[in-house]
Amino acid sequence: MSGNELAGSVVGIIGGHGWMGRALGLALLNQGLVSPRQLVVSSRSGGDAYNAWPKVRCVNDNHDLLALADLVVLSVRPDQLPALDLPVGDKPVISLLAMVSSAELARKTGSGRIIRAMPNAAAQIGEAYMPWHASAATSRADRAAAQQLLSSCGKARELATEQDLDYMTALTGAGPAFPALLASAMLAHAKQKGISDAIAFEAVMQTLVGGSRLLEHLNADPEDMVNRLIEYRGTTAQGLQCMMDNGFQSIVLSGLEAAYQAAKP
Repeated sequence: MSGNELAGSVVGIIGGHGWMGRALGLALLNQGLVSPRQLVVSSRSGGDAYNAWPKVRCVNDNHDLLALADLVVLSVRPDQLPALDLPVGDKPVISLLAMVSSAELARKTGSGRIIRAMPNAAAQIGEAYMPWHASAATSRADRAAAQQLLSSCGKARELATEQDLDYMTALTGAGPAFPALLASAMLAHAKQKGISDAIAFEAVMQTLVGGSRLLEHLNADPEDMVNRLIEYRGTTAQGLQCMMDNGFQSIVLSGLEAAYQAAKP
């Protein structure tokens, strides 16, 4: 992809004041990928997310948005989709909905040019992982525009099959939820040992964030790092071995499998 694939296109975000729609809209504006006049958002609740961009068109009726937009982004909850009337026609549709297949989206919108993507909450700070899959009817230009649009909030990656996307909904769609569960357990243990709330929070957050950044920087196999630390036979090895012996990996696999089964349309 080269240049601005969104140049000249009007992007319409249905649910543009929600957490993901807002993150995406503001990222597109802040990075100059679209001008304010190229962005139109609809929302039942409204909001002040675009006050700094008065030329962004905010509408209450999705039909008004569809009349203006060249590319439509669906950023609503899956349970809200049945109530929406979306005569999109032959425009490309980028869906950020979990558990809604491309076939169902095509029936709902009348468009065969469907791109399903799975965001996560880290989009708010431009650090999301955004896997996506395009239907056969999408053009090369559609896919290039989707890659650029989704990359505005982090790292975007096209997947080979829709089934892969369903799995990634479980693996990456949870965003900070799985690290937050680990952080919660670590905080609870630190507090049990008498560490103050402020110091415990600071220590746990820095440990998780710093460790994650180190793994990314080293670009190494995490399993290799675990094995090296176990072989060192220090305090870390004792903790790791105990967690592994008590089924840590099995619990993680079971949790991911449960999320994957729930993510299937």
